[in-house]
Amino acid sequence: MDVKTMITILAAISGIVLGWVGGTRAFKQDVEREAGSGAALRTDVEYIKRGVDDMRLEQRAQGQRFDVLSERVTRIEESAKSYHKRLDRFEENRRGEA
Repeated sequence: MDVKTMITILAAISGIVLGWVGGTRAFKQDVEREAGSGAALRTDVEYIKRGVDDMRLEQRAQGQRFDVLSERVTRIEESAKSYHKRLDRFEENRRGEA
C-alpha cells in the first residue's frame, strides 16, 4: 500500500472516531441539560401544588369564619327585631298613658 493511501485511510478513520466521540459527548450533555430542566420543572410544579393546597386551606378557613359571622349577624338581626317590638310596645303604652 502506498503511504498516501494509508494516511488518507487513517485520517478518515480518525475523523469518524472523533465525530462519533463528539456526537456522543454532545448527546450526553443534551441529556444532562434536559434532566436538569426536568428536575427544575418538577420542583416548580411541586411548589405550585403546595401553594394551591395552602390557598385551599385558607379558603376553607375563610368559609368557616364567614359561616360564624353569618350566624352572628342573624342573631343580631333577630335581637334588633325583638328590641324594636319592645320599643314599639313601650311607645304605645306611653301614648295610652298620655
